[in-house]
Amino acid sequence: MAASSKPRTSRLSAAHRAALERNPWFTSIPRAQREALLGAAELLHVRRGTMVFRQGDPIHAAGGGFYGLVAGTIKISSLRQDGREAILAVLEPGNWFGEITLIDGSPRTHDATALETLDLLVVPPEAFAQLMRDGVFANAMAAMLAARVRMLYGLAEDATLRSLRARVAHRLLVLARGDATQSVQLRHDLRLPQEALAMMLGVTRQTLSKELNALAGEGVVALGYGRIQLLSLDALQRLVSTG
Repeated sequence: MAASSKPRTSRLSAAHRAALERNPWFTSIPRAQREALLGAAELLHVRRGTMVFRQGDPIHAAGGGFYGLVAGTIKISSLRQDGREAILAVLEPGNWFGEITLIDGSPRTHDATALETLDLLVVPPEAFAQLMRDGVFANAMAAMLAARVRMLYGLAEDATLRSLRARVAHRLLVLARGDATQSVQLRHDLRLPQEALAMMLGVTRQTLSKELNALAGEGVVALGYGRIQLLSLDALQRLVSTG
């Protein structure tokens, strides 16, 4: 992580705790394991634009570890040699990430970039390995990975079987649950630039705009600057189901 990240007090604020407790994965872990995880973490302040890690970074890169986001948003992406970028997810407060490298020891699979100022928990690799010796915590990590695989299968199904309209509808529903968070609570107002959504879907901004305008014309969504309001979740779900 860049030198612009500065250690802060390890004490979590009420707002930090509230962000973590909005994540169904975190709240599913027994209290003892939750507290052990938090006790192993250092709270860092990260400036906007900082790359938390880069694709290809080794497990023991400076500042590396298992991360818990308690304030701000992070872009998870890949950048091709020709400059084209694919956004895999936009992580919101409450999400934990970076576990793959710590589990298999291989380099980072993608970039993680601070879209705004962050408060970030960092569990060092050695502390994470110690936590994994606890069967309850290890099972919780297995559940996290299973949820990630389910999401990836859904995205693969989108790419191979669904129309672009259905893919847009599906991604909007995923974002309505907090993207990687997949909360049980749906929200109707998404704060997301259309350019970022286009990068998630692997289409041009113009192509996405055409699909969103069609959905807006049918009263399914309403479009604003940097936001998409979901007016009919049922209509979006029907689009996904019929493909």
